[in-house]
Amino acid sequence: QVQLVESGGGLVQPGGSLRLSCAASGSIFSYSAMGWYRQAPGKQRELVATTTWDGVTNYADSVKGRFTVSRDNAKNTVYLQMNSLKPEDTAVYYCYGGGIRMFISSGRRDYWGQGTQVTVSS
Repeated sequence: QVQLVESGGGLVQPGGSLRLSCAASGSIFSYSAMGWYRQAPGKQRELVATTTWDGVTNYADSVKGRFTVSRDNAKNTVYLQMNSLKPEDTAVYYCYGGGIRMFISSGRRDYWGQGTQVTVSS
């Protein structure tokens, strides 16, 4: 089994920055995409940013130019650097691991973290 554990959330003022980390426990041979989704109160969960194993990234239009997703495959860790934060970025941020294979012979599975709260407020 793989567990995804997020860290780095908190309260920040508008215009500030935060860096989220998602560490995957257990063995990971490969994945299709890892990254971040978020869910604000009363809204559906939405894509924020993802990266493939090879580093191809994808961003929601609302965060392009402000957020950067990166990965360290050797550490089984994905990061989200969030700059120029806005109140509308307030949400629970969930780490997502798509198509994770623990070993070369294992099947692919999707995993979610428990979520970390990000609040942007003055």
